Amino acid sequence: MSEALLKHPRLISLEGGEGAGKTSAIVAIRELLQARGHEVVLTREPGGTPLAERIRELLLSPHEEALAPETELLLMFASRAQHVREVIRPALQRGAYVVSDRFTDSSYAYQADGRGLDRALIEELERKVVGLKPSLTLLLDLDVREGRARTSGRDLWPDRIESEQDDFFERVREGFRKRAVAEPERFRVIDASQSPTAVGASVSSAVLQWLESSA
Repeated sequence: MSEALLKHPRLISLEGGEGAGKTSAIVAIRELLQARGHEVVLTREPGGTPLAERIRELLLSPHEEALAPETELLLMFASRAQHVREVIRPALQRGAYVVSDRFTDSSYAYQADGRGLDRALIEELERKVVGLKPSLTLLLDLDVREGRARTSGRDLWPDRIESEQDDFFERVREGFRKRAVAEPERFRVIDASQSPTAVGASVSSAVLQWLESSA
């Protein structure tokens, strides 16, 4: 794969911490794009293909053996490489919009800011393994404690990431916010403390403005 990092005009990602409401926001984006006559492919990370979903299980299932941060990062990029090759690139090549629940920004926030891994390593993997970045990234920003309260009781057994402590998620949130400040032309920050209806409206408005500015 080429090492050039292409910002693709039909690739949209949603980012945010636990409980931020990305699932509902993605539905709002799909409805807006479909109403304008576009094919829309919804997908998620880690996952998106049968093999990538199996890697997701490895990443999220609690283990008796602790998962090293480097292992977590490389599994994320193994899943992402399969996802890009099998789902994202083919959809973009046929003219569809791709909306992904998480993309490489999550690796910077979770593995660099959250785990303390070398950002340069992630940058190299992004160039050599992924080769794509979204033209629009919607960051659903939410207070960590509120997000944890929303997800409390959602699953009988929290997954490996959900079981982390608040200080980890504070670092992740700050990582996302720093990326949004560094790339204001790509990021739109949405206040996810609003009601689901209000968040959906804010997301739709941001996407519509982006579409009109890109026309």
